[in-house]
Amino acid sequence: MKIIFFANTDWYLYNFRLAWARFLRDQGLEVVMLSPPGRYGPMLETAGFKWIPLEMDRRSLNPGRELALIRRISTIYAREKPDIVHHFTIKCVVYGSLIARWHGVPNRVNAVTGMGYVFSDSSVLARLLRPVVRKLMKAALDGNGSRLILQNSDDMQAFTAEGLAPEDRMHLIRGSGVDTSRFCPPGIKNRGRQMRVVLASRLLWDKGIGEYVQAARLLRDQALPVEFLLAGTTDRGNPGAVPQRQIDAWQRNGIVTYLGHVDDMPKLFRDVDIAVLPSYYREGVPRSLLEAAACGLPIITADTPGCREIVHHGVTGLIVPPRNAQALADAIRSLYENPAKREAMGEAGRRRVEREFDEQIVFEKTLGVYRQLLTDALS
Repeated sequence: MKIIFFANTDWYLYNFRLAWARFLRDQGLEVVMLSPPGRYGPMLETAGFKWIPLEMDRRSLNPGRELALIRRISTIYAREKPDIVHHFTIKCVVYGSLIARWHGVPNRVNAVTGMGYVFSDSSVLARLLRPVVRKLMKAALDGNGSRLILQNSDDMQAFTAEGLAPEDRMHLIRGSGVDTSRFCPPGIKNRGRQMRVVLASRLLWDKGIGEYVQAARLLRDQALPVEFLLAGTTDRGNPGAVPQRQIDAWQRNGIVTYLGHVDDMPKLFRDVDIAVLPSYYREGVPRSLLEAAACGLPIITADTPGCREIVHHGVTGLIVPPRNAQALADAIRSLYENPAKREAMGEAGRRRVEREFDEQIVFEKTLGVYRQLLTDALS
């Protein structure tokens, strides 16, 4: 049985779906990866998977360019003849599902990991695109052979209210899973060093980067001995990307320590004390926060869809109002002043990840969606 994974970046497939692909391969299934070209594509091949590079501009609205993209995807689906297609992110869901239906692919799984720019941004372009994207998504998610996987209850309610997919074909699976054997707490923390806070994310304004920097300024003015780390790279394909020159300026002024892209995330999380993500982006379930919690870190995040799925306020971390740098600074100070509370929250967060977000739990739930589709197809 052959499955195609289709995502809008090879980075996403490698970092978020490689473990799932390996799990399926261990079950005797063939997995083919499809994405725009990038440095992670060859790494997928090195891991033993067929990877097909696809020229695709995820920001494009040019009709001619989009029609050419649809033709390329159609050619690939016709050639590969998959039994199941699994699409990730909205553009891939819409194009991939419609094309799969045209080619008679019997089983279509669509994972929408957050509502993304079109539904979270307040710009004129985003508002104009929303009704068009809604209609396309409704058409893409229709049909008996379609299943929709969402990562948080807010998105479930939104999709239900919009009538985008029948409720009996929607599944709530929180996150893409965490390898809790790789992401684990350190044996002994270095308690003699300065406290360190990290925000690890794509560097988009909607991720709360500006509020994080402002909170760092506020606490620096109070002479609080805390180092603020910023890990990630700016996403030039997103209209909300933080300009690199702005990040460099923060670094020069000593507001944050900019780490750029970090390959060894378990090591980073074991070397810090608090993980922060004050996002007001329509997240699915932020992977970085799950990984941080698995490493025994307390979490500070915003009261927004996806983010609040992870934190039990006062138990595994703190939830603050979105777009509120002062509240974020106050939360960081409160945990700075109470090391015992930080440790207790980190331990509780680790237990919750083991209980609810371990990748084996997510894999079994996702495999259940596949099995339901195949059973329905045979009945």
